[in-house]
Amino acid sequence: MHGWIILDKPLGLGSTQAVAAVKRNLRSAGFGKVKVGHGGTLDPLATGVLPIALGEATKLCGRMLDASKTYDFTICFGTETSGLDAEGEIVATSDIRPSLAQVEAVLTQFTGPIEQIPPAFSAIKIDGKRAYDLARAGAVVEMKSRAVTVYALCVSAPLREHNDVTPGCDATPEVIDEITLTADVSKGTYIRSLARDIAYALGTVGHVAMLRRTRAGPFNLESAISLDKLNAFGQEAAQEDIILPIEAGLVDIPALNLSPEQARAVQQGRVLTGIAMKDGLHWARGADLRPIALVQNVDGILKTVRGFNLTL
Repeated sequence: MHGWIILDKPLGLGSTQAVAAVKRNLRSAGFGKVKVGHGGTLDPLATGVLPIALGEATKLCGRMLDASKTYDFTICFGTETSGLDAEGEIVATSDIRPSLAQVEAVLTQFTGPIEQIPPAFSAIKIDGKRAYDLARAGAVVEMKSRAVTVYALCVSAPLREHNDVTPGCDATPEVIDEITLTADVSKGTYIRSLARDIAYALGTVGHVAMLRRTRAGPFNLESAISLDKLNAFGQEAAQEDIILPIEAGLVDIPALNLSPEQARAVQQGRVLTGIAMKDGLHWARGADLRPIALVQNVDGILKTVRGFNLTL
């Protein structure tokens, strides 16, 4: 059992609980003990794409954690909370509300390489302890700034259309209590921090009222299944409707076709030379087209990064 289950994680379910649900349904479907891991934590208050790896696909979880991700999120203006989300205690308020034009004007400040301070209620470790455990215990948590990249940031289309002012009209755009944005970000980016800082730039405060991940690496909502469909797997639903092949997590990098002799060399961890190919990461496959390994080519020298043990 090797491959991916892409869960459209519902509200209130933690990532660890999602993994447990997959294990439970695999057992119910008669697959016994299968190694399972996830490719990027989603808070219980967030929904959306949660890649869950099975068997040899768990070797790609680290790569999935490093992948860029896309989120839709709603900023509720006027209230900042301790967790920067809808569940935290109110720590600051403001009567200032921005207009749509003001929001769009500040988004360029948060596009590209930026520095951000993660929320105190996060999984980052401080002296061996999770920041959220320290924060919940009442400790003063000093979070260090980190460099991240926001590749794209824009107002979600429906709200922009709703708030557009007719050309030539003298009407002033109304201020808004909340706004939904779409962000394409690098690993390590905290959307709650991004929302907080956008609100600060607008002269107000805010918190995340809705957070939905629409893409994680090569996976998006189109390939995601609901929790109900996952539960149907334990009731003899078709495997191909639930589980994607391991190579579905590799479609964003080039494939490299190897001869039987080259495939054996890669499986044995030997270095190959003389293969005409671009530098960078590739996934190697043999005559049966099954993934053999992740390989890295540098100046004509091909080395194995991670091997897969896929048996028929």
